[in-house]
Amino acid sequence: MAILIVFSCLVFSTSYAADQPIILKLAHADATDIFTSRKHAQCLTFANLVNARAGGRIEVQVYGAGALGAEREYVEAIMAGTVQAGIASGVMGGFLPEAMVTDIPYLFPSATIAWRVLDGPFGEKLSALLLEKTGLRNLAFAEVGFRHFTNDVRPIHTPADMKGLKIRVQENPLFVNMVNGLGANPTPIAWTECYTALQSGVVDGEENPISTINFAKFQEVQKYLTLDGHVYGVDWFVMNNKFFESLPDDLKYIIVDCAKISSGVGRGLQQLNSSVVGLQTLKEAGMEIYAPTEEEMALFKKAAQGPVIDWLKTKIDIELINEAMKTVDKTVEDLKSQIQ
Repeated sequence: MAILIVFSCLVFSTSYAADQPIILKLAHADATDIFTSRKHAQCLTFANLVNARAGGRIEVQVYGAGALGAEREYVEAIMAGTVQAGIASGVMGGFLPEAMVTDIPYLFPSATIAWRVLDGPFGEKLSALLLEKTGLRNLAFAEVGFRHFTNDVRPIHTPADMKGLKIRVQENPLFVNMVNGLGANPTPIAWTECYTALQSGVVDGEENPISTINFAKFQEVQKYLTLDGHVYGVDWFVMNNKFFESLPDDLKYIIVDCAKISSGVGRGLQQLNSSVVGLQTLKEAGMEIYAPTEEEMALFKKAAQGPVIDWLKTKIDIELINEAMKTVDKTVEDLKSQIQ
Protein backbone atom coordinates (compact mmCIF):
# COMPACT_ATOMS: atom_id res chain seq x y z
CA MET A 1 0.00 0.00 0.00
CA ALA A 2 2.82 2.37 0.95
CA ILE A 3 4.57 1.59 -2.35
CA LEU A 4 1.36 2.37 -4.26
CA ILE A 5 1.00 5.71 -2.49
CA VAL A 6 4.61 6.67 -3.21
CA PHE A 7 4.23 5.60 -6.87
CA SER A 8 1.02 7.63 -7.19
CA CYS A 9 2.72 10.69 -5.71
CA LEU A 10 5.64 10.35 -8.12
CA VAL A 11 3.33 10.07 -11.13
CA PHE A 12 1.31 13.07 -9.97
CA SER A 13 4.48 15.09 -9.29
CA THR A 14 5.98 14.26 -12.69
CA SER A 15 2.72 15.09 -14.47
CA TYR A 16 2.43 18.38 -12.60
CA ALA A 17 6.01 19.37 -13.49
CA ALA A 18 5.46 18.50 -17.14
CA ASP A 19 2.39 20.75 -17.21
CA GLN A 20 4.33 23.78 -16.00
CA PRO A 21 5.30 26.18 -18.81
CA ILE A 22 8.87 27.26 -19.36
CA ILE A 23 9.16 30.86 -18.15
CA LEU A 24 10.91 33.34 -20.44
CA LYS A 25 11.46 36.75 -18.84
CA LEU A 26 11.84 39.44 -21.51
CA ALA A 27 13.19 42.83 -20.41
CA HIS A 28 13.34 46.32 -21.86
CA ALA A 29 13.81 49.78 -20.38
CA ASP A 30 11.39 51.85 -22.49
CA ALA A 31 7.91 53.09 -21.63
CA THR A 32 5.07 50.58 -21.73
CA ASP A 33 2.87 52.42 -24.23
CA ILE A 34 2.44 50.07 -27.19
CA PHE A 35 1.68 52.98 -29.54
CA THR A 36 4.80 55.03 -28.81
CA SER A 37 7.39 52.54 -27.53
CA ARG A 38 8.96 50.43 -30.26
CA LYS A 39 10.55 48.11 -27.70
CA HIS A 40 7.30 47.49 -25.86
CA ALA A 41 5.42 46.88 -29.10
CA GLN A 42 8.14 44.48 -30.20
CA CYS A 43 8.16 42.63 -26.88
CA LEU A 44 4.38 42.28 -26.68
CA THR A 45 4.22 41.05 -30.28
CA PHE A 46 6.89 38.45 -29.54
CA ALA A 47 5.22 37.39 -26.28
CA ASN A 48 1.75 36.98 -27.75
CA LEU A 49 2.99 35.11 -30.82
CA VAL A 50 5.18 32.72 -28.84
CA ASN A 51 2.60 32.11 -26.13
CA ALA A 52 -0.04 31.27 -28.74
CA ARG A 53 2.13 29.14 -31.02
CA ALA A 54 3.83 27.18 -28.23
CA GLY A 55 0.52 25.82 -26.98
CA GLY A 56 1.17 26.65 -23.35
CA ARG A 57 4.61 25.02 -23.17
CA ILE A 58 6.37 28.36 -22.82
CA GLU A 59 5.24 31.58 -21.18
CA VAL A 60 6.87 34.87 -22.17
CA GLN A 61 6.62 37.50 -19.45
CA VAL A 62 7.39 41.08 -20.52
CA TYR A 63 9.07 43.40 -18.01
CA GLY A 64 9.16 46.93 -19.39
CA ALA A 65 10.04 50.41 -18.11
CA GLY A 66 13.24 49.14 -16.49
CA ALA A 67 11.39 46.78 -14.13
CA LEU A 68 14.40 44.43 -14.22
CA GLY A 69 16.95 47.24 -14.21
CA ALA A 70 18.55 49.55 -16.75
CA GLU A 71 19.86 48.11 -20.03
CA ARG A 72 23.32 47.27 -18.72
CA GLU A 73 21.88 45.60 -15.63
CA TYR A 74 19.46 43.34 -17.44
CA VAL A 75 21.95 42.43 -20.17
CA GLU A 76 24.28 41.28 -17.39
CA ALA A 77 21.36 39.35 -15.87
CA ILE A 78 20.71 37.68 -19.24
CA MET A 79 24.37 36.66 -19.42
CA ALA A 80 24.08 35.24 -15.90
CA GLY A 81 20.88 33.40 -16.78
CA THR A 82 18.58 35.03 -14.20
CA VAL A 83 16.73 36.79 -17.03
CA GLN A 84 16.27 34.96 -20.31
CA ALA A 85 16.07 37.73 -22.92
CA GLY A 86 15.91 41.46 -23.54
CA ILE A 87 16.17 44.25 -26.09
CA ALA A 88 19.15 46.57 -25.77
CA SER A 89 20.87 49.21 -27.86
CA GLY A 90 23.37 51.77 -26.58
CA VAL A 91 25.06 49.52 -24.03
CA MET A 92 25.90 46.73 -26.47
CA GLY A 93 29.26 48.26 -27.39
CA GLY A 94 30.32 47.76 -23.78
CA PHE A 95 29.79 44.01 -24.11
CA LEU A 96 30.91 43.69 -27.74
CA PRO A 97 33.13 46.54 -29.02
CA GLU A 98 32.48 45.36 -32.59
CA ALA A 99 28.85 46.42 -32.14
CA MET A 100 30.03 50.03 -32.39
CA VAL A 101 30.79 49.54 -36.08
CA THR A 102 27.15 50.33 -36.89
CA ASP A 103 27.59 53.72 -35.18
CA ILE A 104 30.05 54.99 -37.79
CA PRO A 105 28.65 58.41 -38.79
CA TYR A 106 26.72 58.49 -42.05
CA LEU A 107 27.33 54.77 -42.61
CA PHE A 108 23.74 53.97 -43.61
CA PRO A 109 22.06 56.26 -46.17
CA SER A 110 18.59 54.90 -45.39
CA ALA A 111 16.70 52.50 -43.14
CA THR A 112 16.19 50.13 -46.07
CA ILE A 113 19.95 49.79 -46.53
CA ALA A 114 20.46 49.32 -42.79
CA TRP A 115 17.85 46.56 -42.67
CA ARG A 116 19.38 44.73 -45.63
CA VAL A 117 22.89 44.92 -44.19
CA LEU A 118 21.88 43.86 -40.68
CA ASP A 119 19.58 41.08 -41.86
CA GLY A 120 22.25 39.74 -44.22
CA PRO A 121 25.67 38.10 -43.86
CA PHE A 122 27.27 41.13 -42.18
CA GLY A 123 24.62 41.18 -39.46
CA GLU A 124 25.05 37.43 -39.04
CA LYS A 125 28.77 38.00 -38.54
CA LEU A 126 28.11 40.53 -35.76
CA SER A 127 25.66 38.11 -34.13
CA ALA A 128 28.24 35.31 -34.30
CA LEU A 129 30.83 37.54 -32.63
CA LEU A 130 28.34 38.36 -29.87
CA LEU A 131 27.64 34.68 -29.24
CA GLU A 132 31.33 33.78 -29.23
CA LYS A 133 32.41 36.55 -26.87
CA THR A 134 29.45 36.86 -24.50
CA GLY A 135 27.27 33.75 -24.68
CA LEU A 136 24.39 35.93 -25.86
CA ARG A 137 22.39 34.89 -28.92
CA ASN A 138 21.08 37.75 -31.05
CA LEU A 139 17.65 36.73 -32.29
CA ALA A 140 17.03 39.79 -34.46
CA PHE A 141 18.06 43.37 -35.11
CA ALA A 142 15.51 46.15 -34.72
CA GLU A 143 15.66 49.91 -34.92
CA VAL A 144 16.39 52.82 -32.61
CA GLY A 145 16.35 55.16 -35.60
CA PHE A 146 18.46 57.82 -37.23
CA ARG A 147 19.85 60.53 -34.96
CA HIS A 148 19.58 64.20 -35.96
CA PHE A 149 20.89 67.52 -34.64
CA THR A 150 18.74 70.17 -32.98
CA ASN A 151 19.83 73.56 -31.67
CA ASP A 152 18.42 76.91 -30.60
CA VAL A 153 20.98 79.23 -32.24
CA ARG A 154 20.82 78.92 -36.03
CA PRO A 155 19.89 76.58 -38.89
CA ILE A 156 22.49 73.92 -39.67
CA HIS A 157 22.91 73.23 -43.38
CA THR A 158 26.60 72.25 -43.44
CA PRO A 159 29.32 71.45 -40.88
CA ALA A 160 30.44 75.09 -41.11
CA ASP A 161 27.16 76.07 -39.41
CA MET A 162 28.06 73.92 -36.40
CA LYS A 163 31.24 75.80 -35.55
CA GLY A 164 31.21 76.96 -31.95
CA LEU A 165 27.91 75.33 -31.02
CA LYS A 166 27.83 73.44 -27.73
CA ILE A 167 26.16 70.10 -28.46
CA ARG A 168 25.05 67.75 -25.72
CA VAL A 169 26.27 64.21 -26.42
CA GLN A 170 26.27 60.86 -24.66
CA GLU A 171 29.25 60.10 -22.46
CA ASN A 172 30.70 58.10 -25.34
CA PRO A 173 34.04 58.81 -27.11
CA LEU A 174 32.55 57.91 -30.49
CA PHE A 175 30.00 60.72 -30.28
CA VAL A 176 32.56 63.14 -28.82
CA ASN A 177 34.89 62.49 -31.77
CA MET A 178 32.05 62.84 -34.25
CA VAL A 179 30.88 66.24 -32.96
CA ASN A 180 34.48 67.46 -32.72
CA GLY A 181 35.00 66.46 -36.33
CA LEU A 182 31.96 68.48 -37.36
CA GLY A 183 33.43 71.59 -35.74
CA ALA A 184 31.13 71.87 -32.73
CA ASN A 185 31.94 71.55 -29.04
CA PRO A 186 30.74 68.18 -27.65
CA THR A 187 29.44 68.42 -24.10
CA PRO A 188 28.71 65.10 -22.34
CA ILE A 189 25.67 65.52 -20.10
CA ALA A 190 23.53 62.85 -18.44
CA TRP A 191 20.20 62.20 -20.14
CA THR A 192 18.25 63.20 -17.03
CA GLU A 193 19.83 66.67 -17.15
CA CYS A 194 19.52 67.21 -20.90
CA TYR A 195 16.26 69.20 -21.02
CA THR A 196 17.37 71.56 -18.26
CA ALA A 197 20.76 72.05 -19.93
CA LEU A 198 19.04 73.01 -23.19
CA GLN A 199 16.52 75.23 -21.45
CA SER A 200 19.14 77.12 -19.44
CA GLY A 201 21.59 77.49 -22.33
CA VAL A 202 24.31 75.35 -20.79
CA VAL A 203 24.34 73.72 -24.23
CA ASP A 204 22.99 75.02 -27.53
CA GLY A 205 21.79 71.74 -28.98
CA GLU A 206 21.65 67.95 -28.86
CA GLU A 207 21.24 64.93 -31.12
CA ASN A 208 18.67 62.16 -30.99
CA PRO A 209 16.12 60.25 -33.06
CA ILE A 210 12.92 62.12 -33.95
CA SER A 211 10.82 59.96 -31.65
CA THR A 212 13.09 60.76 -28.70
CA ILE A 213 13.15 64.49 -29.49
CA ASN A 214 9.36 64.44 -29.53
CA PHE A 215 9.02 62.28 -26.41
CA ALA A 216 11.40 64.53 -24.45
CA LYS A 217 9.60 67.66 -25.71
CA PHE A 218 12.83 69.25 -26.89
CA GLN A 219 10.75 71.29 -29.34
CA GLU A 220 9.91 73.46 -26.33
CA VAL A 221 13.55 74.53 -25.99
CA GLN A 222 14.96 73.99 -29.49
CA LYS A 223 14.15 75.96 -32.65
CA TYR A 224 16.08 74.18 -35.42
CA LEU A 225 16.16 70.55 -36.54
CA THR A 226 18.57 69.23 -39.18
CA LEU A 227 17.67 65.85 -40.67
CA ASP A 228 21.23 64.68 -41.24
CA GLY A 229 20.74 61.15 -39.83
CA HIS A 230 24.34 60.99 -38.62
CA VAL A 231 24.02 57.69 -36.73
CA TYR A 232 21.57 54.84 -37.21
CA GLY A 233 20.79 53.32 -33.82
CA VAL A 234 20.37 49.54 -33.61
CA ASP A 235 18.37 47.44 -31.16
CA TRP A 236 19.66 43.93 -30.40
CA PHE A 237 17.18 41.23 -29.33
CA VAL A 238 19.43 39.09 -27.13
CA MET A 239 18.84 35.80 -25.34
CA ASN A 240 20.91 33.64 -23.00
CA ASN A 241 22.26 30.95 -25.33
CA LYS A 242 22.27 28.19 -22.70
CA PHE A 243 18.56 28.81 -22.19
CA PHE A 244 17.98 28.77 -25.96
CA GLU A 245 19.93 25.53 -26.44
CA SER A 246 17.98 23.86 -23.62
CA LEU A 247 14.75 24.16 -25.61
CA PRO A 248 13.39 21.50 -27.97
CA ASP A 249 13.91 22.23 -31.66
CA ASP A 250 10.30 23.18 -32.35
CA LEU A 251 10.35 25.85 -29.62
CA LYS A 252 13.68 27.16 -30.90
CA TYR A 253 12.11 27.62 -34.32
CA ILE A 254 9.07 29.39 -32.86
CA ILE A 255 11.27 31.76 -30.85
CA VAL A 256 13.51 32.69 -33.79
CA ASP A 257 10.57 33.09 -36.17
CA CYS A 258 8.58 35.24 -33.74
CA ALA A 259 11.66 37.35 -32.97
CA LYS A 260 12.04 38.17 -36.67
CA ILE A 261 8.36 39.06 -36.98
CA SER A 262 8.39 41.23 -33.86
CA SER A 263 11.52 43.10 -34.95
CA GLY A 264 9.58 44.14 -38.05
CA VAL A 265 6.88 45.55 -35.79
CA GLY A 266 9.48 47.52 -33.82
CA ARG A 267 11.02 48.89 -36.99
CA GLY A 268 7.64 49.83 -38.42
CA LEU A 269 6.49 51.61 -35.28
CA GLN A 270 9.76 53.52 -35.08
CA GLN A 271 9.33 54.67 -38.69
CA LEU A 272 5.75 55.73 -37.98
CA ASN A 273 6.63 57.64 -34.82
CA SER A 274 9.58 59.35 -36.51
CA SER A 275 8.72 59.99 -40.14
CA VAL A 276 5.00 60.62 -39.71
CA VAL A 277 3.84 61.42 -36.19
CA GLY A 278 7.10 62.81 -34.83
CA LEU A 279 8.01 65.15 -37.66
CA GLN A 280 4.47 66.49 -37.92
CA THR A 281 4.34 67.16 -34.17
CA LEU A 282 7.68 69.00 -34.24
CA LYS A 283 6.60 71.05 -37.26
CA GLU A 284 3.33 72.02 -35.61
CA ALA A 285 5.29 73.08 -32.52
CA GLY A 286 7.15 75.62 -34.66
CA MET A 287 10.47 73.89 -35.24
CA GLU A 288 12.29 74.85 -38.44
CA ILE A 289 13.15 71.56 -40.14
CA TYR A 290 15.87 71.25 -42.77
CA ALA A 291 16.90 68.24 -44.87
CA PRO A 292 20.47 68.64 -46.24
CA THR A 293 21.08 68.20 -49.96
CA GLU A 294 23.18 65.33 -51.28
CA GLU A 295 26.15 67.69 -51.63
CA GLU A 296 25.74 68.95 -48.07
CA MET A 297 25.46 65.40 -46.74
CA ALA A 298 28.79 64.60 -48.40
CA LEU A 299 30.37 67.43 -46.39
CA PHE A 300 28.97 66.06 -43.12
CA LYS A 301 30.21 62.57 -43.96
CA LYS A 302 33.69 63.76 -44.91
CA ALA A 303 34.07 65.78 -41.70
CA ALA A 304 32.75 63.19 -39.25
CA GLN A 305 33.83 59.77 -40.48
CA GLY A 306 37.60 60.24 -40.34
CA PRO A 307 37.92 61.18 -36.64
CA VAL A 308 35.52 58.45 -35.58
CA ILE A 309 37.19 55.73 -37.64
CA ASP A 310 40.62 56.81 -36.33
CA TRP A 311 39.32 56.27 -32.80
CA LEU A 312 37.28 53.15 -33.57
CA LYS A 313 40.18 51.28 -35.17
CA THR A 314 41.96 51.41 -31.80
CA LYS A 315 39.06 49.38 -30.38
CA ILE A 316 38.16 46.92 -33.15
CA ASP A 317 39.75 45.36 -36.22
CA ILE A 318 40.05 47.81 -39.12
CA GLU A 319 39.04 44.95 -41.43
CA LEU A 320 35.59 44.86 -39.82
CA ILE A 321 35.25 48.61 -40.37
CA ASN A 322 36.24 48.26 -44.01
CA GLU A 323 33.87 45.33 -44.44
CA ALA A 324 30.98 47.33 -43.01
CA MET A 325 31.57 50.22 -45.39
CA LYS A 326 32.03 47.96 -48.43
CA THR A 327 28.88 46.01 -47.53
CA VAL A 328 26.85 49.21 -47.35
CA ASP A 329 28.22 50.42 -50.70
CA LYS A 330 27.41 47.10 -52.37
CA THR A 331 23.93 47.03 -50.85
CA VAL A 332 23.24 50.51 -52.23
CA GLU A 333 24.46 49.43 -55.67
CA ASP A 334 22.31 46.29 -55.57
CA LEU A 335 19.21 48.27 -54.64
CA LYS A 336 19.82 50.82 -57.39
CA SER A 337 20.23 48.04 -59.95
CA GLN A 338 16.80 46.70 -59.03
CA ILE A 339 15.07 49.97 -59.91
CA GLN A 340 16.88 50.71 -63.17
